[in-house]
Amino acid sequence: MFERFTEKAIKVVMLAQEEARRLGHNFVGTEQIMLGLIGEGTGIAAKVLKSMGISLKEARIEVEKIIGRGSGFVAVEIPFTPRAKRVLELALEEARQLGHNYIGTEHLLLGLLREGEGVAARVLENLDADPAKIRSQVIRMVGETQEAVGAGAGGGQGAQSGSKTPTLEEFGSDLTKKAEEGKLDPCIGRANEIVRVTQILGRRTKNNPCLIGEPGVGKSAIAEGLAQKIAANDVPDTLDSKRMMTLDMGLLVAGTKYRGEFEERLKKLMDEVKSDENIILFIDEVHTLIGAGAAEGAIDAANILKPALARGELQCIGATTIDEYRKHIEKDPALERRFQPVQVPEPSVDETIQILRGLRERYELHHKLKYDDDALIAAAKFSSQYISDRFLPDKAIDLIDEAGSRVRLQHAALPEEAKELDKELKALMKEKDTAIRSQDFEAAGGLRDREVELRAQIKQITERKQEENKAKAESGDASGPTVVEQDIADIVAAWTGIPVDKVSSDEGTRLMDMEETLHKRLVGQEEAVVACARAIRRARTGLKNPNRPVASFIFSGPTGVGKSELAKSLSAFYFGSEEAMVRLDMSEFMERHTVSKLIGSPPGYVGYSEGGQLTEAVRRRPYTLVLFDEIEKAHPDVFNMMLQILEDGRLTDSKGRVIDFKNTLIIMTSNVGASAIEKGGGGLGFQLDDNAEDQSYNRIKSLVMEDLKNYFRPEFLNRLDEIIVFRQLNKQEVREIAYIMLENVFKRLKEKEIVLECTERFKDRLVDEGFSPAYGARPLRRAIMRLLEDNLSEKMLTGEISEGSSCIMDVNAEGEITVLTGDGRELKAGSAIGGPAGIA
Repeated sequence: MFERFTEKAIKVVMLAQEEARRLGHNFVGTEQIMLGLIGEGTGIAAKVLKSMGISLKEARIEVEKIIGRGSGFVAVEIPFTPRAKRVLELALEEARQLGHNYIGTEHLLLGLLREGEGVAARVLENLDADPAKIRSQVIRMVGETQEAVGAGAGGGQGAQSGSKTPTLEEFGSDLTKKAEEGKLDPCIGRANEIVRVTQILGRRTKNNPCLIGEPGVGKSAIAEGLAQKIAANDVPDTLDSKRMMTLDMGLLVAGTKYRGEFEERLKKLMDEVKSDENIILFIDEVHTLIGAGAAEGAIDAANILKPALARGELQCIGATTIDEYRKHIEKDPALERRFQPVQVPEPSVDETIQILRGLRERYELHHKLKYDDDALIAAAKFSSQYISDRFLPDKAIDLIDEAGSRVRLQHAALPEEAKELDKELKALMKEKDTAIRSQDFEAAGGLRDREVELRAQIKQITERKQEENKAKAESGDASGPTVVEQDIADIVAAWTGIPVDKVSSDEGTRLMDMEETLHKRLVGQEEAVVACARAIRRARTGLKNPNRPVASFIFSGPTGVGKSELAKSLSAFYFGSEEAMVRLDMSEFMERHTVSKLIGSPPGYVGYSEGGQLTEAVRRRPYTLVLFDEIEKAHPDVFNMMLQILEDGRLTDSKGRVIDFKNTLIIMTSNVGASAIEKGGGGLGFQLDDNAEDQSYNRIKSLVMEDLKNYFRPEFLNRLDEIIVFRQLNKQEVREIAYIMLENVFKRLKEKEIVLECTERFKDRLVDEGFSPAYGARPLRRAIMRLLEDNLSEKMLTGEISEGSSCIMDVNAEGEITVLTGDGRELKAGSAIGGPAGIA
């Protein structure tokens, strides 16, 4: 109850408790409430009692005469007497009768008079006050000060004098009035939907259209568009003079604590709508009717409204999403038949451009800038292409809105010439604070003078810049702040991580030199590097098929030749870091049931709410590289799932959401065909001339293709952009890889301030022990670990090599590994010398 009290009424209750404490009473009775009403001083009740000649001093004397003073012991919380509680209940009833949704001092006084018994009534009688006169005076003053009372109550609009629909005005807002005042955004297009809604509203019974569409397609905008047509008299005579009111279900339910309050509000609202035949209700999120107000067996809003909706006594436009309609309204056939569905499809890109052009003026006024037409076109196209989990025109409108905010903030920043002064000012203020703390007030005074001078200069520069901008705007100069296509591209990139802006000259050079950059990490495999670089260049220049992934490859070859390393290099080069890559080891998906790990568990199973490993990763980061490692180990059902990714760039997860793979680079590694590569290796590391090497590679590739065709289904292989066969590594390539691996070791040692060099003899030893055509570069890594890292770690632990040391790894005449320190000592290696490192 107390949440409905106005500030003045709450003050009355607090004053009543203070009066009880003053008199030493451990209760609050009707007499204390009366003293509180007089003591409050500014409310209607106090003014009426004062006009009747009742003062606080006289009333206190009369109260003390009747009940005297108490014992002096007063509890912290002073309870109300049953009669005082009755006064509060009567005050609530008086407020309801007056059509108020708040309780003010006037209602408390009316409740006090209506109760008629108790000490307060005797005090008024002793002071020669006539209760009937007091009541009529209160009613008169309530009528005179209705608007002020409504404002003081924080929303007593429902009791406006002369209004036919006070309840409706309290729990809703007039869309037609807003349209007349120009407060609604224009509704562009949607003529067919508005005509369809108008036709349904013209029916005799069940004249209730329900707008159904995805979130953000413009359902509410259609209702607002109809309100604008009604305001402009651009409607058939069936809708002439109609008022469209939007109903806030949340506000209608809020505050209904007691059984029957919600039903009473809703019945009153329905009676008002029935009595005024020109009202059309608009209920956004109409599915909230179901269950609204239902508690302890009470009837919910939907069931209360059903009879009126069916008979045509109450016209209602509903709006809800497809999912909510299916989940709530379709399950209640009795409610569903009372609404006529109107499907609201997502507008096309061209229609969205027209909508943005229609809204341009509103956003230009709000952000105080201009929108270039190319920016509006880019917003529609980019949002359609790159933002897949939302709908037009909402996502395009959000783009231009945020771009406008961004440009305005940039424009509001300090001019360039003022930035240096601002930097100096901040440094000076720190210096001044330091001087004050050290009590060097003379220096602080000098710094303060400089601070005043700098502030004046910054203000002068800023004002001059503002004047220039104002002059440009008045003269129609377009050189002021303008949202251009690049701003839209920057916002899309910030939202999705996808670079959609034009390729700069620096980036163009970097992309053209991509093969060279990749070869810094990957030795050999020219065909694979060139194929990947071409795919990235196609995507970045916008020439790739927009409905397929950036590229899809199978990397086939023996172990250790650089398949996974190329994927990591691509991720680091183009997507920013190796962590940007989504890596899935397909040995984890060998069983049929593990397919659900990729797209999420079905409803009812554990983990349904968590989503799939693949779909969730790509949904959160749509611009990425997806690596399916050792694809041949996956269950065949995984390949069936991947068909739609490779062909259409999309995948539906367990929750029915469509995940966009159009900006991903798909790479699958496979060891299928490795035996064919080993058999046709052309001399196991011996150098061939170029022509013979090409012939050997082509022969091997055809053999590998045969193996792949025997293992994978044709429809799977046919959807791939390219199948890349990795060559076996020859000895020269293993040597180059050794240099790269040694550089990584040198970097790690440099962090510990140890300088290491390796002689050519030591490098030859590494290559000899680490070269294995069958196992690729991995034996080389093991050779470095055994011959180099193990030896160094032992010397570091014994203190023979410490921070600041320099050393050289070498092989002596007896073939033993030695470590030469900077001071000329030769340290023999321990047990690290071993046989070939072909197999760990």
